[in-house]
Amino acid sequence: MLIDSHAHLDMDDYKNDLESVIDRAVEGGVERIITIGIDLASSIKALELANRYDFIYSTVGFHPHDADKVSDAHLKELQVLANEKKVVAWGEIGLDFFKNRSQREKQVEIFKTQLEIAHDIGLPVIIHNRDADKEILGILNSFKNTDHKGIIHCFSSDYKAALTFIDMGFHISIPGIVTFKNADKLKEVASRIPLDRLLVETDAPFLAPVPKRGKRNEPLFVTYTARMIAGLRKMEFEEFAAITTANCKNLFNIA
Repeated sequence: MLIDSHAHLDMDDYKNDLESVIDRAVEGGVERIITIGIDLASSIKALELANRYDFIYSTVGFHPHDADKVSDAHLKELQVLANEKKVVAWGEIGLDFFKNRSQREKQVEIFKTQLEIAHDIGLPVIIHNRDADKEILGILNSFKNTDHKGIIHCFSSDYKAALTFIDMGFHISIPGIVTFKNADKLKEVASRIPLDRLLVETDAPFLAPVPKRGKRNEPLFVTYTARMIAGLRKMEFEEFAAITTANCKNLFNIA
């Protein structure tokens, strides 16, 4: 049994067949799904989904793409949602200096604010990091005497960066990109980092793994990612699935 540690089930990509997508995942051995909030509206929808299905959990947060739109009122509303039992983390938050859909200064400001809120209420964080290793590490290091807990999601940096994040207390979540032919850097990360800090994810509907590359991603496809990494690590798939599932349950404090 596997857990998809990061999916976006509230997105319009699933508006016509969401129940079928969820049924396929369950029938295919996906035990839990964490559906991720990226703004206020999606955080509300994610929680609604989590409340409908026992095996789905949700998060709240503002994605760096939307940093320019965040207000204090929005953040206060998210804090109210964060008290709900099925909310297990604050995120997706972070920095995206590749697409730069929001001003960099605003991204940094909103990222810091959300880190502080998550720390104050005791939730792990889910961090989006694109072309911003230096800046994110600097911000995290500025939180003195703070025990970090959370995920560097859809990991795309190198092995050295992975170890740095792990040393800070984070888990590393590997997406379907690891199945791509040219993903040597990510394959090294997936095969070498400590197993107790490794998670798998789809980031559905994005980044479908081989052999589904180019199609809409869905939680069932996390099995392709897990099988690839189990092979890289020369492990039995069942053992790898059990360990990464336990990692995710421990991090999010779910049964």
